[in-house]
Amino acid sequence: MALVDITIIPLDGRSGGLGALVAELEALLDKSGLEYRLHDMGTTVCGSADELFDIARRLHEHLFSKGAARVYTVMKLDDRRDREVRLGDKIASVERGRDSLR
Repeated sequence: MALVDITIIPLDGRSGGLGALVAELEALLDKSGLEYRLHDMGTTVCGSADELFDIARRLHEHLFSKGAARVYTVMKLDDRRDREVRLGDKIASVERGRDSLR
C-alpha cells in the first residue's frame, strides 16, 4: 500500500473560503472506498499507487468541472512495498519514539 498527501486548490480568483469545494472532493473520496484523513493543510489517502494516481486525477478534474479555470495540485506519494502501510502508522512510530525518550 501507499500513502499520498494531496492538496488541490482552484486558482481562478475566487474570493471567500473553499470549504464547500473541499466537501465535494471529500464526497468523491467517500465514493472511492479508499481510506483517507483530512487535515488542516490537505488530505492523506491510503491505497495502491494506481488507485492513488486515479483518485488524484479525478479530484483534480472535479474542480475544472465546477468551472475552475486553473487548478494547482500538490502531491507527495510514499509507495512502500516491503511492508503494509496504513494511515496513522507514521504518527504511531513517532509516538513510540517519544515514549522511549521518557
